Amino acid sequence: MFEHQKIRIGRRYIEAISINLQSKNFILLKGSKGYVMCGYLNLSAAEKFNDVAAKVVGVSSIQQALEARVYSCSRQAKKLGIFPGQSIKEALKIIA
Repeated sequence: MFEHQKIRIGRRYIEAISINLQSKNFILLKGSKGYVMCGYLNLSAAEKFNDVAAKVVGVSSIQQALEARVYSCSRQAKKLGIFPGQSIKEALKIIA
């Protein structure tokens, strides 16, 4: 199953994507400046490409991702004010 939503964050929108894979769901929340990724994506690759990326773990739906906290993040994300332990909603306000 594939799910796509546009979610309002303040005055902007992010794209939220969920794709059902074999045993878990792939979750991605994408804003204009960066993205929040689930454990399926590799933070090292995000670093290599200088992406603004935050990672969440233990989520299996878009709603759970929105309620999660940043597990880890790229250097570029830290430069914008995103940090581990921060709520994803606060991080999304930065990257939306």
